[in-house]
Amino acid sequence: MKTSAAVVIDPEIMSGEPCFAGTRVPVRALLDYIEGGDTLDEFLAQYPTVSRELAIAFLEQASERLVASA
Repeated sequence: MKTSAAVVIDPEIMSGEPCFAGTRVPVRALLDYIEGGDTLDEFLAQYPTVSRELAIAFLEQASERLVASA
């Protein structure tokens, strides 16, 4: 099992798809919402088990990794 502050990758949870820590919500769901033009608030309303802090932590981690690899 791999973990970060915001994301867990565990073969026992959603077949190993990266999910928000403590939930069964794939991080891909947030990315799909953003890609579709929806807001963070719309995502959070649909997935109440994901806290605002957790979603923002994921976005910050993703941003840091993207910038570091550039």
